[in-house]
Amino acid sequence: MKKKLLFIINPVAGGKRKDKVPALIDRYLDKSIFDYDIKFTEAQSQASVMAAEAIDHHDIIVAVGGDGTVNEIASALAGSKAIFGIIPFGSGNGLSRFLHIPMDTAEAIKTLNSVNTETIDGAKINGQWFFNMAGMGFDAHISEVFSHQKTRGFTTYFKSSVKEITTYKSQVYHLDIDGKQYEREAFMLSFANSSQYGNNAHVSPHASVQDGLLDVCVIKPFPLYRFPEMGLRMFTGTADKSDYVEIIKGRHIEVKREEPGPVHLDGEPQMLGTEAEIEVVPHILKVIVGSTFNGKNNGR
Repeated sequence: MKKKLLFIINPVAGGKRKDKVPALIDRYLDKSIFDYDIKFTEAQSQASVMAAEAIDHHDIIVAVGGDGTVNEIASALAGSKAIFGIIPFGSGNGLSRFLHIPMDTAEAIKTLNSVNTETIDGAKINGQWFFNMAGMGFDAHISEVFSHQKTRGFTTYFKSSVKEITTYKSQVYHLDIDGKQYEREAFMLSFANSSQYGNNAHVSPHASVQDGLLDVCVIKPFPLYRFPEMGLRMFTGTADKSDYVEIIKGRHIEVKREEPGPVHLDGEPQMLGTEAEIEVVPHILKVIVGSTFNGKNNGR
């Protein structure tokens, strides 16, 4: 029997047009093994509803969009029998890149034909799912600023970072990681399931989506003139070698901070109070990965 597949397309993700995607699906999807449907979202959070409704009728559900769309659909599929697929169309595409899913749309569709499936971990912050990265501090602040920009993409994100970094103030965070206490002043605090934010910027180069752990990445305050170096380290996979980066692995994390503010879940910002509880949920999502992905070397 053919597998039943549903494509959920977010037409506004990443600011990129997707009107040619159905034709590419028709051309490159192996219709000898798949029957498929296509749905377009028309409102925020609709992708999650569509995915939940499709679980009993489709074997594979594919997100066509950015990190936010990926998060919405993966959140609906976590723990279910359905297999998750991704065609990346966002600004960062963090989880897609980590899983070695091609950024080219035609090649990403071809990847679906192999149904090369791995089971990966997910995580929750105050009960809400994330699968790639969550964080508070400067990256969450930038995610909030970026969400209000008229244009998307790496250039806009970079310009926002440069503009905001001169006025952003670090906070003191009280951490409980698997029962061990830490107090850290941090410019940024990231909870990494995969190694990268997106655009191949690796904050925790040795993170794995299959080890049942999160990497708590503490980015300590650093002199402004070191900002280019910090960026270079992320893009060369050497952030963990910096004196300003501390990585602590854990399963259950409790955070208390001085002031409420934004957090981000897979790049999508929201406001949160002074306390957060983060926990990993091992082996919760079946996902189609790229042919070169190897869980043992963390997808790099």
